[in-house]
Amino acid sequence: MEPKELYLSKPWLKFYPEDVKAEVEIPEASVPELLTRTAEKYKKKTALVFYGRKISYGELIEMVDRCAAALAELGVKKGDTVAIYLLNSPQFVISYFGALKAGAKVTPVSPVYTSKEVRHQLEDSEARAIICEDMLYANVERAGTKLDHIIISNLGDFLPLLKRAFAKKMLSKAYQGLKPPTAEEIKRLGLHVFKELISGNKGRPPAIQFDPKKDIAALPYTGGTTGLPKAAMLTHHNMAAIYAMGKAWWPFVQEGNETVIAFLPLFHIYGQAVLMLSGLTQGHTLVLFTTPDIEEILDAVDRYQASAFYGVPTLYEYLKEHEKTSRVNWKKLKIVVSGADTLHDSTADGWERRTGIPILEGFGMTECTSISHGNPYNRPKKGSFGVPISGMDAAVIDMDDLSFKPVNQEGELILSGPNVMLGYWKRPDANKETFIEIDGKRWMRTGDLVRMDEEGYFHFFDRKRDLIKHKGYSVFARHVEEVLYMHPQVKAAGVVGVPDPKVGQIIKAYVVLQSEARGKVSEEEIIEFCKQNMAHYKVPGIVEFRGELPKTDVGKVSRRELREEAEEI
Repeated sequence: MEPKELYLSKPWLKFYPEDVKAEVEIPEASVPELLTRTAEKYKKKTALVFYGRKISYGELIEMVDRCAAALAELGVKKGDTVAIYLLNSPQFVISYFGALKAGAKVTPVSPVYTSKEVRHQLEDSEARAIICEDMLYANVERAGTKLDHIIISNLGDFLPLLKRAFAKKMLSKAYQGLKPPTAEEIKRLGLHVFKELISGNKGRPPAIQFDPKKDIAALPYTGGTTGLPKAAMLTHHNMAAIYAMGKAWWPFVQEGNETVIAFLPLFHIYGQAVLMLSGLTQGHTLVLFTTPDIEEILDAVDRYQASAFYGVPTLYEYLKEHEKTSRVNWKKLKIVVSGADTLHDSTADGWERRTGIPILEGFGMTECTSISHGNPYNRPKKGSFGVPISGMDAAVIDMDDLSFKPVNQEGELILSGPNVMLGYWKRPDANKETFIEIDGKRWMRTGDLVRMDEEGYFHFFDRKRDLIKHKGYSVFARHVEEVLYMHPQVKAAGVVGVPDPKVGQIIKAYVVLQSEARGKVSEEEIIEFCKQNMAHYKVPGIVEFRGELPKTDVGKVSRRELREEAEEI
């Protein structure tokens, strides 16, 4: 069989469990409609547990409606962008669905972003309003972006009384140098207070007519397949698709009858789509954590009788050695999933020896609303990120001539499905590079090098060379290099990822200093400079000074050679 026909025949289907459908029916509904249907069905059921504070679906949808009404009264209308700069909390959930119900599209901002990174996202997404953690307001102010409305929220508002002092202390430690605005500053600056907006508003949310396939629901930012961070345009249909595809892929996950431990950051597409969106539109209970405290998470798995657990490889690497991991009966859980990075065999083997159950590894991207591949629950294969899930098509092509690659030959992964984004926001050139058409079918190029084995399971060969995966985060070498070049004493720089089982990859920077700075500027000074100018997960863990850096034929720094040198050490 010719390679093209092989992929189109979907050889992986023969290994689907009997109760998993190959194709799925996508509901013609907006995200707010999906949540409203669920909330009406499970009004008294607990939707969120936040450090002991329980919120029912009835309470949640009432607050979502009030949030939508308040935003509409502030002038937010269909098509506007609302930024959400919040930690994991009920406020994040309410803001997200509330903004969507008001007809806006949301752009979640990482809570660890610096003011420069915040400004880029606010300006690029054309945000009119932002809902931000009060502790993070200073970053918004420093960003200097013109906004119509700034709404601040306090993490403690939804915490039990005894937890509020702890939260304040935790935030002060995490965000040293940042302070929430005082009551006088709130009034003088014309800021809105989230708690007051939703508690005092009795209005009805606006009646928005959605076109699910055209209307954008979210603009999550990603390194994408090429270049610096940009926004993926995810429609309401994309999100309804991932809801339906997830239900089909895991048929044993029962609507209204699961408890999910939700510590993954909700600003990231993994937490946003797999946990929050899919969980709450299926009537699950989410046990929310602001920070991934291992002991509290392990306690919660047992206390709330969790049935689903989603993590990243670095977490499982840590848990397989943690002294208290064994106090959880992991065999009671229906599903334990790993995503956002490659799961090392040593981690998977160590976890299974410790707990007696396998981790189901999957693959996804922001551009496909989180997930495209997963290991069949009855037949996982170690070293593979699985097969295309229900409703998904995948193939491997030559990166140059776009021909389909034979079985077990490496090439670029391409994807097609109802969960694939509309395109990149305001990036026509990137869209031309990313999307191709083959026999009338639209495919998205991922930039990841993989191979498909004879059973239709996919395996990583290598990532797009410049993408570094550090603790589940995607970091582009070019972005780190641009910050390094901002340092007045840096003449040249090259950044690569060094494989490490605990964090995925350590970010290593090779730096050439100006001649007058050699011996005077230290590695620690370079790292400190990076900390001041980029999110913590992008900061190099290793800095090595060089007299010169290897170059390509066209005079560019050769990251390939640097990477090979780093991996040999």
